[in-house]
Amino acid sequence: MNRTARKAYLALGTNLGDRLANLKRAPELLLAEPGLELEACSNIYETEPVGGPDQGPFLNACLSVKTDLSPVTLLLRMLAVEEKMKRVREKRWGPRIIDLDLLIYEATIMNTPLLQLPHPRLAERDFVLIPLANIAPGLLVPGGNRTVQEILDRRKENPGVKFYRPSDWCGTR
Repeated sequence: MNRTARKAYLALGTNLGDRLANLKRAPELLLAEPGLELEACSNIYETEPVGGPDQGPFLNACLSVKTDLSPVTLLLRMLAVEEKMKRVREKRWGPRIIDLDLLIYEATIMNTPLLQLPHPRLAERDFVLIPLANIAPGLLVPGGNRTVQEILDRRKENPGVKFYRPSDWCGTR
């Protein structure tokens, strides 16, 4: 990793097949090529689906990575991993074998048809905020004046997000 490496935060979710194996496989595929270095993995949380069709519960987690990839290149790598894992996009917010979201890339703010940073629904999703706060509670969300933990603290308690497994699932921390 070169000196210009940036820090990015990614969310992972799955509710089809062997959910734990899916969560483990995604970072393996992401890190298989140069340009990304894993820094930390959150605990895993089991969560009730939000929106979309009737479906089973998700496993959700977050990663922090160092990267010398641009935000768009990183997103394209994430989409390639979803494709390798055979993600099917039939219904919006439908069941999926893996879902990878780029949440935050340094202090970058962007709004293009391909990518919005920070993730536009970050502050509305406890299933993302809770694991993100697990690895970066003091992270200031770009474009605002609140940290991840402050945003989470202002939300009502969400009983639909339950601890599932500690952060040892991906071999760091």
